[in-house]
Amino acid sequence: MIPAKDLWAFCVLLVGGIVAVTPSAAMPPNFADVTPSPQQVQWQDLEFGVLVHFGTNTFLGLEWGDGTARPAVFNPDSLDPEQWVKAAQSAGARYIVLVAKHHDGFCLWPTEESDYSVKSSPWKGGKGDLVAEVAAAARKHSMKFGVYLSPWDRHEPRYKDSAAYDDYYVSQVEDLAAHYGQLTEFWLDGAGSEGHVYDFPRFIEKLRIYQPNTLVFADVALFDYGDIRWVGNEDGFVPYENWNVIDRHGALRWRPVEVDTPLRKGHWFGGVDDEASLKSVAELVQTYEESVGRGGQLMLGLAPNRHGLLPPSDVARLREFGMAINARYGNNLIRGRHRSDDANLERALDDDPDTFWSAPAGQHHAIAEVRFDHPVTFDHAMIMEWLPGGQRVRQYQIEIWTGSGWKTVARAEAIGHKKIDAFQRATTTRVRLNLLSTTDAAQIREFALYDSRSGGGAGGVASDGRDNSPH
Repeated sequence: MIPAKDLWAFCVLLVGGIVAVTPSAAMPPNFADVTPSPQQVQWQDLEFGVLVHFGTNTFLGLEWGDGTARPAVFNPDSLDPEQWVKAAQSAGARYIVLVAKHHDGFCLWPTEESDYSVKSSPWKGGKGDLVAEVAAAARKHSMKFGVYLSPWDRHEPRYKDSAAYDDYYVSQVEDLAAHYGQLTEFWLDGAGSEGHVYDFPRFIEKLRIYQPNTLVFADVALFDYGDIRWVGNEDGFVPYENWNVIDRHGALRWRPVEVDTPLRKGHWFGGVDDEASLKSVAELVQTYEESVGRGGQLMLGLAPNRHGLLPPSDVARLREFGMAINARYGNNLIRGRHRSDDANLERALDDDPDTFWSAPAGQHHAIAEVRFDHPVTFDHAMIMEWLPGGQRVRQYQIEIWTGSGWKTVARAEAIGHKKIDAFQRATTTRVRLNLLSTTDAAQIREFALYDSRSGGGAGGVASDGRDNSPH
């Protein structure tokens, strides 16, 4: 008989051995261990793109066409994709996604799979290719390019036959993936579909043959193949603390969020040119702060008119929007005003997103303090995490020195790619980023302070009068 104390020791060794041999079986999935691909990191650094809707709907004043429009109605007389690209860039956008086919099924490139395309229109005598023109304009001006290809098709007769339509759609994916250069993003809209069950794995596998680095936008339900997720609204804001890792039935994936909203309220397609629908600069700045400023990606919808041009009012508003963002966030008050002898901390204060400050190894709490020779006044702070190592910050606060102690001016949970906090205007000679809880040693790319009153409007107050400052 084995003595009791020896039996207990044997059991401990046996259990320990089992655990050591099968760690993956014993350990549940952990959000903190999921990291982005290099392509996702690069895409999140783009921060702001535009989504262009232009087609037969533009000429008929429709938002959703039913597939019965005659190709002959598509005939822009002054089409200029370079105007679209330059206007988008003036707002700060870094990529452009063209709706190559919306739900009406009309194709903006001369697809061989259907006559329902630009090749059947009078535009350029049926010899035009709008996808090629937009791709060329984007690359000429160093802007990334992507396409939207609606799975739902209200024109194509084969849509009633799932297998036949999937063949058709796969051919169109191949068309776009093989002939228009590098695609930064491929949009899969989940609207409509009338009960059709698509062969999404096949679609994405075909895409990946030609475009291994393209990121796929899709609803969370397309879990295994989607790289980007929808925010859940078209109003232009992230309504929650934004974590890049999502859980679907116990499986975890890095799926950053994209926030889509049109420049004109309620209008994705053109034909509308009135002041009432055009969002104000204040509304657009608020959209930026509630999308990019909450760790998301802003996708602003642009709608060229029947001439193939963005209306002058849209061009002007985009330029004004870009100027307002630059005025508010173009003058980091830390740069050139602080004093520091900490080379590590300086990497988060240098306005260089390619460097980052690392908290001490193994620490789950850290403080980054900035000191000034003279008082500075500010009402916004911006923080960025270094995401290749994962999203590590779980709770933080921004504090100012009052002369007798530290006062919290902002407190939140997620940071992620970029977090903008607005608060009551404060003046101090010392400020610190207090990382209250992190899953591992924090890595911070940037910590910056701004004063909205020095340019870009009043901080913390939305155009509708709501106070957006943290409470």
